[in-house]
Amino acid sequence: MLSTLLVGAKWLPITSLLVFVVLGPLLGGLLARRPRACAALLAGSLVAVVALTLTPDGDPSPAVACAAQLPYLSATSVESLANVLLLAPTALLAGVLLRRPAVAAGGAVLLSAAIETVQAVLPGIGRACDTSDLLTNALGAVLGGVLAAIALRLARRRARRSGAAGGARVQHS
Repeated sequence: MLSTLLVGAKWLPITSLLVFVVLGPLLGGLLARRPRACAALLAGSLVAVVALTLTPDGDPSPAVACAAQLPYLSATSVESLANVLLLAPTALLAGVLLRRPAVAAGGAVLLSAAIETVQAVLPGIGRACDTSDLLTNALGAVLGGVLAAIALRLARRRARRSGAAGGARVQHS
């Protein structure tokens, strides 16, 4: 569904991915001090993931079938890049909120596996189970986890600087 919309703007997924890689850690670092905002954004990202992957789309299939294939990764592969982007924000936000990026990335991979399983066992929703989706979602989850680790490091560095600067002002007063 989403990739169908993106076909007309092939530049959008790669541009979004690059913007996410650059801005994700910065925004994550800011959200590290705002757990309520981070939790709200995480909830929103989970709702978006469910809406994009489990809402009925297309004709219901009478048979359960999953495609077992490797993803085609390139800067112009709209479907693969959209799948990488699907769980990356969720993993980033969960990693920042929980302060455990590896756990968040693992949880996002499990979420992708659950989505593909639901798509396989509920053919009535008209979704196709595909191993390439699982692999590209997992790649996005790992990317989100890495960016969460960078965000937390930035937040710690910022906290140390503001603590040191605040202490220096107190000493010179």
